[in-house]
Amino acid sequence: MKQEEFEKVLDGVCAKLTGEANSAIFQSAGQFENRVREVLQEAIQSDTSITINFTPHPQAFPDIAAGRFGVEVKFSLNDTWRSVANSVLETNRIESVEKVYLVFGKMGGIPEVRWGDYEQSVIHVRTSHVPRFEVELFASRSLFELMGISYDSFRALHMEDKMRHIRAYARSRLQKGERLWWLEDTPDADHTLPIQARLYTSLTTPEKIRLRAEAALLCPSICESGRTRNKYDDVVLYLLTYHGVICHQARDLFSAGSVANPENDDAGGLYIKRALKTIEAEMVEAALRMEDALFVEYWGESVPPQQRIRRWLEKADAVARSWTPSDSLFLLR
Repeated sequence: MKQEEFEKVLDGVCAKLTGEANSAIFQSAGQFENRVREVLQEAIQSDTSITINFTPHPQAFPDIAAGRFGVEVKFSLNDTWRSVANSVLETNRIESVEKVYLVFGKMGGIPEVRWGDYEQSVIHVRTSHVPRFEVELFASRSLFELMGISYDSFRALHMEDKMRHIRAYARSRLQKGERLWWLEDTPDADHTLPIQARLYTSLTTPEKIRLRAEAALLCPSICESGRTRNKYDDVVLYLLTYHGVICHQARDLFSAGSVANPENDDAGGLYIKRALKTIEAEMVEAALRMEDALFVEYWGESVPPQQRIRRWLEKADAVARSWTPSDSLFLLR
């Protein structure tokens, strides 16, 4: 199959999926990806030389291999064409794929499914536990154009060489007062990624609340006993690697009187419980907004947005010792 033919197939696949989404939106990334695979298989069934694997490796890139073409599937319940994508390392790259496309299901606003050239859709590098691309359909300029290297040339580089390009790109984006933070320039460093660092204490109050809610949601380990060592490590790493925020005293995010007892009412009680109670609404909002990839990374599983609070309570109950979070938090749900 020629490239122009495959792109016409993608036109038809996206049109069909858009029609389905307008009848009833897709509810999860997994559901959407499986349907993309099914519709694509139906569209190319006349070409017996192409076989689509319906049980690929969970970390395979791209998500779908169709002969020498590949499809990376992205999904959002929000009204956005932007999403965190695959690891810069591409450890599980399907080598038979020569050309990669992006199929994006946008369920917020007017539901629609569109496709684009993957290389042209990569616009940024974000940080989580490993460097990840960020993609956006219809972007004016791609990350690779900004770095002055093609995607195929970039992906063939060793990790330390990739990081040199990424660091140079990050330096070019620094704003006044920002500093480039990065770990050792070695190929085996887990967090070799540039970060424009800010101090937590310098943030506005609304941003502090939003980040506390996100960190609390991703890290139910904060509900462990106060004597548990390292229970705030994931919180610190999330703030640092994903938002470039340095927090010297992570414990104070959830146990200081200013967050657990803002009214200074001397009512006593467990400070972690009181601190979480004050950000319940923000945690619910974060559960509906945050990318599925973050929950896969921090929780080890994909959870539909509407079920994330319930799953968080299950995880928190499993680690808490002196109290039961589900008896006190999110009682109206």
